[in-house]
Amino acid sequence: MTLPMKTLLALSGLAAAGALLGGCANPDLVRVKPWQRATLADYTMRPDRDPLDGTFSEHVYFAREAASGGKGVGGSGCGCN
Repeated sequence: MTLPMKTLLALSGLAAAGALLGGCANPDLVRVKPWQRATLADYTMRPDRDPLDGTFSEHVYFAREAASGGKGVGGSGCGCN
């Protein structure tokens, strides 16, 4: 059973409108409230709280980007030390 062309166009128009309107954000919801800043400033929210994870991420990055150099990591970009 196939849908008539008008129904198909109406459904695709509704889907497109839903996709476009679904991306709208309320600026009051995005803004950080003063009482929320203590939670965001907590130690667990810091991306560099785990030094081993940071070292591993830098090793992977500089092994892939051999031309960029930096931070004492040598190599040819093959992933070996």
